[in-house]
Amino acid sequence: MSTDNPRARHDLEFIPFDHEGQPAILVRDRLEIVPWGTGIPPGVLPVLALLDGRHTLAEVAAAVTEAQGGRLVAAEDVAGLVAQLDTAGLMDSPGYRERKAAIAAEFAAAPRRDTVFAGQAYPDTPAALAGYLDELLAEAPAEATADAAPLAIIAPHIDPEAGRAGYAAAYAAIRGCAPSRVIVLGVGHQLMAGLYCLTDKPFATPLGEVAVDAAAVARLRQAGQGCVDPSELPHKAEHSIEFQAVFLHHTLKKTPFAMVPILCGSPAGLLTETSRRAFRDATGPFLDALAELVRQPGTLIVAGVDFCHIGGKFGHAEPAEALEEAALAHDRALLDALAAGDPDAFWAESARVDDAYNVCGLTALGTLAEVLPPAAMVLLGHDIMREAPTLSAVSFAAAAFTAR
Repeated sequence: MSTDNPRARHDLEFIPFDHEGQPAILVRDRLEIVPWGTGIPPGVLPVLALLDGRHTLAEVAAAVTEAQGGRLVAAEDVAGLVAQLDTAGLMDSPGYRERKAAIAAEFAAAPRRDTVFAGQAYPDTPAALAGYLDELLAEAPAEATADAAPLAIIAPHIDPEAGRAGYAAAYAAIRGCAPSRVIVLGVGHQLMAGLYCLTDKPFATPLGEVAVDAAAVARLRQAGQGCVDPSELPHKAEHSIEFQAVFLHHTLKKTPFAMVPILCGSPAGLLTETSRRAFRDATGPFLDALAELVRQPGTLIVAGVDFCHIGGKFGHAEPAEALEEAALAHDRALLDALAAGDPDAFWAESARVDDAYNVCGLTALGTLAEVLPPAAMVLLGHDIMREAPTLSAVSFAAAAFTAR
């Protein structure tokens, strides 16, 4: 970890809770380096967002000073906080990387990708889970059932309970479909070394395993070389594909299919600029190989993404309410570009706002825009989950694409 440009870990989850009548933030570390039960004050979240490895201590101090209305914070104050955060396991430091390497080796040797969120985000027994999913899918609007088998769907990856309407609409659109291969574009919240991460491990769910198309994964890994993370570790504790695997297993239970699990990371710091040209320069061979797979009969694409992340939890000085109108308009502009089959417009819209609203599905949606054949999009839902304790919010959508 650089002492001049410190970088916080970006593979942690922050959960608001009430501690003896005072708001606090619980830290959840899926790698279990930070002990469960560790909490931080809510005011630390915006500082963590600034500790991105690109800002100096002085720049972080100046930003915090401004956010506090001019109450002076010195670089030495930030350095002291960074030292405390490092001791707690929240910083991307040499000690953290050493422990992470040992965990990665253990995961690489595992025969499957085990469930992480069963019993937390969804029921952990087959009967209870099937009943829960049946009840959720029954809430889908009638128009969510497509006349033709979709080529692709956009589904949320937010907690299934929070995103009930989005999941219901997205997965109702593929009921009755019989794909032999499902390419899942998830979001790699822990992905740091590349724009994509692959695994050929089958995914365990309470309903049974979801097979993986190992040959397709190998083809993409070979084509992706420079833009694919050589490690599989980002898959270990990632929810964005696990949730899709559960819904796919239930929705397509009468259809034998194999999944191609692709985590997509943030382009920040990896692209020379926010543009389609820069994206294709970085990923061209991978996208070409993926497009070949998409063109093969019996292939369905699922983009498991969320859209804008706004408010104090995500580094904004303003509460989510103040940003919501502009953020949802940005969502709609991105969706309009996808509906028009216009990748240039998609990236131009992201560049217009300089990703000010933290669209975590940006690379996954940009990938979808590149590999999807000509298609008509139907927007099935667009919603937002508000988190009052942190004055934050996350938007998500459901859509289906059918051949033109």
